[in-house]
Amino acid sequence: MMTLFHQIFTPANVGFMFKGLGMTIVIAILATLFSLFFGTILALVRTYAEGNFRWAKTLVAAYTEFFRCTPNLLWILWIYFTVKGNKVAVSVFAITLFTSAVMAEILRGGLNSIPPGQFEAARSQGFNFFQTLWYIVLPQTYKKVIPALLSQVITIIKDTSFLKMVDVAEFMRNCTVVMGTIYDWRGMLLLLGFEALCYFVICFALSCAVRGYQKTIVTA
Repeated sequence: MMTLFHQIFTPANVGFMFKGLGMTIVIAILATLFSLFFGTILALVRTYAEGNFRWAKTLVAAYTEFFRCTPNLLWILWIYFTVKGNKVAVSVFAITLFTSAVMAEILRGGLNSIPPGQFEAARSQGFNFFQTLWYIVLPQTYKKVIPALLSQVITIIKDTSFLKMVDVAEFMRNCTVVMGTIYDWRGMLLLLGFEALCYFVICFALSCAVRGYQKTIVTA
């Protein structure tokens, strides 16, 4: 078994797999940042658009419900075969397209928890609508939804494994390339265990961060 271990986890193989893990983390970070940005815009529109802009509210509602009710893998495949460009950029775009809808719903829940009196108090101090959002509403919203956002980040990290289907050099794909050189079922199980361990360490660390943050809120 030790001989098999050394055959699989050579410096070249380990470096190749960790290079894929680095790509996974980069894609997850970029997708998270873009999803948070666009999700915030979608949530604000769906929550506050009224009057002449009510059509935008309906459009955003349709977008979020449509993407939340379809698989992420479907959109990764769709975007990959319809949008040409850098694989990493296309991957980030595909994940962002889906995850923005999820982020929007998380943030909309946070926005709805802000008392309407916040706007009245801000208006009495001379703040306009956008200043109230920027300085008062959004900071409170982000603070309330941090646990849910971090949980979604964990989902994004795991969902990057779907990119193996379109041959993006992320962690799962690089591990699969290494697995193609193994002809012993025990070695395959060993490599699968290594993949599971890497995902577990990253996602469990984030889960601990979520639980730690929730405890600070309770004790504050």
